[in-house]
Amino acid sequence: MEHVFVNGTNSEAPTFLLLHGTGGNEQDLIGLGREIDPEAALLGVRGSEVENGMPRFFRRLGMGIFDLDNLSERTEELATFIDEAAKQYGFDRDNVILIGYSNGANIAANIFFERGNIVKGAILHHPMVPRDDVEVPDLAGLHVWIGAGENDQMTPPEQSTALKYYLEQQGASVELFWHQHGHQLTMEEVQAAKAWYNQTFK
Repeated sequence: MEHVFVNGTNSEAPTFLLLHGTGGNEQDLIGLGREIDPEAALLGVRGSEVENGMPRFFRRLGMGIFDLDNLSERTEELATFIDEAAKQYGFDRDNVILIGYSNGANIAANIFFERGNIVKGAILHHPMVPRDDVEVPDLAGLHVWIGAGENDQMTPPEQSTALKYYLEQQGASVELFWHQHGHQLTMEEVQAAKAWYNQTFK
């Protein structure tokens, strides 16, 4: 997968796997990751699908309708990539946190739905429930933060609530943060994610 890796300045800090939204690229969330933890290593990844010239992590059949076979294929690809990147760059595979926005947050959520607790935690900005046709595995010990907008036209509020429920039902610890804006990523949301991260992992 096309990607960029930035070494951290503290070997005990995690590696952030950064997953952009539709139309983004591997550089998009570097600044966000640096804001959350200036000492963390950053691994920005570009989605392998292209929709109308815009990179995505998996195909969709329509707005909010995911190609589930392709979603499974790309989720497996991403999970394998994490393992390979840990070997290539020498970071601690057991100290990885996913940070995703929109489409990137959706494939991050699907890692938990299909592969289980294979990372330390996740910060998901405006995610949806990726699928409801699988039995979600045990997620005990997983820490997840979800950022959601009360006026989000792309990700209806009930999707954020439902995702929290799915994850908690399998033992994950989930914090859901609401703001009054839409699908955009606000500084208020970023600061709330940072505060949760500092409280949970530091």
